[in-house]
Amino acid sequence: MALWLEEDQLPFSVEEAVPAGKATLVEDDCLNWLRAQPIRSIHAVVTDPPYGMVEYTPHEQKKLRDGTGGVWRIPPSFDGHKRAPLPRFTTLGERDLRHLETFFFGWATLLLPALVPGANVIVASNPLVSHHVSSSLSAAGLERRGEIVRLVMTMRGGDRPKNAHEAFDDVSVMPRSMWEPWLCFRKPIEGRVQDNLRHWRTGGFRRISKDRPFGDVIPSHPTRAPERKLAPHPSLKPQSFLRQLVRAVVPLGEGTILDPFAGAGSTLAAAIAVGYSSIGIERDPHYAEIARRAILPLSRLMIT
Repeated sequence: MALWLEEDQLPFSVEEAVPAGKATLVEDDCLNWLRAQPIRSIHAVVTDPPYGMVEYTPHEQKKLRDGTGGVWRIPPSFDGHKRAPLPRFTTLGERDLRHLETFFFGWATLLLPALVPGANVIVASNPLVSHHVSSSLSAAGLERRGEIVRLVMTMRGGDRPKNAHEAFDDVSVMPRSMWEPWLCFRKPIEGRVQDNLRHWRTGGFRRISKDRPFGDVIPSHPTRAPERKLAPHPSLKPQSFLRQLVRAVVPLGEGTILDPFAGAGSTLAAAIAVGYSSIGIERDPHYAEIARRAILPLSRLMIT
């Protein structure tokens, strides 16, 4: 099932310097979808996949939606505000980690033919599992190009020992998380960077301005309530961050961006906002329906 959001629906005037793009949302498993794609048709990937795979299985999603937890930590309310659940990656065993590595190796292997040479592949991760994901993407043939750091303080980490917080009130089991790694990879280029840019329009990052390159540290914040209201997804990333990232991944402002784990459609919304064409794949009917309702409203939000 696919939903096309046509150009005349988008919030752009003819005076915009960058032409409005078109977003396509497909309800499917991304592995099935990738198998059917023409080679060299995708110019960049920006995606926030399930970090540990376990948390988005039907079993764990049912627990999340029922409010019973499971692998998801349901934080207590603070000052009357209900806080977003967080998956507990410390629960992952050796078998879970091997499954994660196998999945991302297989995913990257299917993704590579669909990418044009020089296509950037940006994959959100977590400090506890990012090395597993990164090694799998490298083994599949993608080139590691560094890491983009999203500076954001979450509720993850910093807790005192469970059931012994009074006895060890000056101890944190883990550091409080204040950043989020977004792994940066690229499909190998053909020839020199300038050759790849001329032929495929890819191979680098779009500069913020003539005098300012795109950097690998982006200050951010937890996703604000207005966005969560539009797109109630437990891993929703803010438009203020995503629009910077999405704008940068196609160096000449041309091409199609893919989000194979589209969730509530926030990457597609960011692509619309900066004027790029995009495709999102989401296999969960619940989240696909949220995305259908949320993409255009998210794209229209004024971000300061």
